[in-house]
Amino acid sequence: MKKHCYKLLSAVVLLVVAGYAHAAGPAGPGVSVDPLPTEKYLENLQQLTFGGQNAEAYFSYDGNQLIFQSTRDDLECDAIFRMNADGSDVRQVSSGQGVTTCAFIAPDNRSIIYASTHLQHRQCPPKPDYSKGYVWPLHAAYDIFKAGPEGENPQRLTDSPSYDAEAVFSPKGDRIVFTSLRSGDLELYLMKPDGSEVEQLTDEPGYDGGAFFSLDGEWVVWRASRPSGEALKDYQSLLKQGLIRPGQLELFIMNLTERKPVQLTDNRAANFGPYWHPDGKHIIFSSNMHDPKGRNFDLYLINIDSRKIERITHYEGFDGFPMFSHDGRKLVFASNRLGKVEGETNVFIADFVRSSD
Repeated sequence: MKKHCYKLLSAVVLLVVAGYAHAAGPAGPGVSVDPLPTEKYLENLQQLTFGGQNAEAYFSYDGNQLIFQSTRDDLECDAIFRMNADGSDVRQVSSGQGVTTCAFIAPDNRSIIYASTHLQHRQCPPKPDYSKGYVWPLHAAYDIFKAGPEGENPQRLTDSPSYDAEAVFSPKGDRIVFTSLRSGDLELYLMKPDGSEVEQLTDEPGYDGGAFFSLDGEWVVWRASRPSGEALKDYQSLLKQGLIRPGQLELFIMNLTERKPVQLTDNRAANFGPYWHPDGKHIIFSSNMHDPKGRNFDLYLINIDSRKIERITHYEGFDGFPMFSHDGRKLVFASNRLGKVEGETNVFIADFVRSSD
């Protein structure tokens, strides 16, 4: 896995692409494709990007726009892009300097946030040392920036000598949740949209990240590792080197009044990219639970009360980074399906037609 944000996007390069035909299309309005016969909750599936590595596409509050990260054309690492929700009017909204990740649009559409290394490193950072196994880099140069809706006048919100990233707005627009290594461990934090009033939310050893707010802004959902014994020693040793080894990740939720973490999953798989359904009762996420030692990630929906899990996608490869529009009618996600080359990742959008239980 790679980012978010922590960073599944580099891992998707390694995924095996299923061999069925690509629906060719320009880098403009989306092209209709067929969901798999078992993907009964997806209708009007469309491919919105074509070529390169495109992921972490998130809706504007009104559902008309998407912001995403992409390595394409002559870019050597991720930059931030926006486009209409039909795939038209694709434009880059970050400078192209350094590496960027985890972008989100403010509910009033008057600003965007994303993480970038450009203040310290204008070039793309080197790849991590895989002699240590499969690891993700936690660039200390990442800080969170707020800019105008098209990326104008970026202003720094965080200023710590460690990793700050994975930031999203509350649907109310009053808070940002993000992940930071500033305490020496990867924890969740809240701050005001201007970067003030920073509060730490989690404090258990292990990775806490990739958080999203519920539609009412009262809850967050996130992914976390809880290593112990030798696994904890390995985790802490890698953190000192600015690295993390992906593995078992479980989903947690927290009411922001009570602030008591509640664990949702316990399947010892890699569960990530959780996002709330607007009904507040369900969460969609990506997991390899049907292939826990492999790279076949699909989308699943969990009922937070009954813990009942339904499988949403069935592609033999990577499906991840799902997000519902705020009316629950649209689902956007990233997938290796229909890639022209092995590991190509594109953004897809569909009508979500499942009735709530």
